[in-house]
Amino acid sequence: MIGDLFDSPWKILIVAVLLIVLFGSKKLPDAARSLGRSMRILKAEVTNLHADDEEPQAASQAQPLPVSQQIEQLQQQVRDLQQQPASETVTVNGASAPQAPRTQQPG
Repeated sequence: MIGDLFDSPWKILIVAVLLIVLFGSKKLPDAARSLGRSMRILKAEVTNLHADDEEPQAASQAQPLPVSQQIEQLQQQVRDLQQQPASETVTVNGASAPQAPRTQQPG
C-alpha cells in the first residue's frame, strides 16, 4: 500500500504540500530533525537488541564439564558440608543462615 503511494512524483509532491500546510514551513525542519533523531535511537536500540541475542549463543557454545567431573565436584561439596560443625552457619546464595540440626537417616 505504501509502495503505491510513492510510485509517481505527483503523489510525492502532494504529500510534501500537505506536510507544509499541516506543520508550517517553520516547524517542518524541527519535525524532520526530531524524526531523524528518533530513527537513529531506534536503529541503535535494534542493534543493541541483536547484540544481546548473540551473547547468550556465544556463552552456550562454551564446553560444559564432563559428567564425571560434575559428579566429583558435587561429591566434594557434600564432603565439605559434612565436615562442618553443626553450630556453623551456612552461606546460601550469599546470605548467612543458621544451619539446621542434622539427623541421621536410616539406611
